[in-house]
Amino acid sequence: MDSLLTSAQLLPFLAASMLLTLAPGPDNLLVLSLGIARGRRHGMAFGLGCAAGCINHTLLAALGVGALIVASEAAFTALRVAGGLYLLWLGLKAIRHAAPARPGEPAAGRGESCARLFRRGLLASAINPKVVLFFLAFLPQFVAPGRGNAGWQIAQLGVVFMLQAALVLALIGAFAGVLGERLARRPGVSLWLERIAGGVFVLLGARLLTGR
Repeated sequence: MDSLLTSAQLLPFLAASMLLTLAPGPDNLLVLSLGIARGRRHGMAFGLGCAAGCINHTLLAALGVGALIVASEAAFTALRVAGGLYLLWLGLKAIRHAAPARPGEPAAGRGESCARLFRRGLLASAINPKVVLFFLAFLPQFVAPGRGNAGWQIAQLGVVFMLQAALVLALIGAFAGVLGERLARRPGVSLWLERIAGGVFVLLGARLLTGR
């Protein structure tokens, strides 16, 4: 089993992956804003969904499909537009349906279920073409050609990335939820938190559509 990851591959990759996941980026921002607006469980559910979406990019990179998508301008543009429109839709929906919390109602008790937010996080990550580019550029750097079966090594690296991302993003969602619960104790704040979260989705969707 020479194609299994070695500690010399795994440890540097894990350290780099955690630093990259912690660095400010779209996933962090989405999880943070959603957690503040809707509570710990909702933020954690969306974060876990974003992490699970990485398995799609891992498969694309391992099979070489991701490179074909990047090489095809039409396919890459279609994926970018789909991802941007999806984030815009999520943001506008959040803004449209924003409502102040009723007295005594927890943030996690409002809005969509955790299962639905998990699916939306998964889809938002899976159709983001910038993540496709990231995986194609990042994972191969930790492949040891002499150990054989590069596709299998990439698959293992992708699973490791997904697991650490699930942990980091879930912790961000939990932290954001605690912060949001404290802010929401003030009358009317929950309404604006929901609108701000929707605005973040709209902004990131617009950036994706414009290719920035």
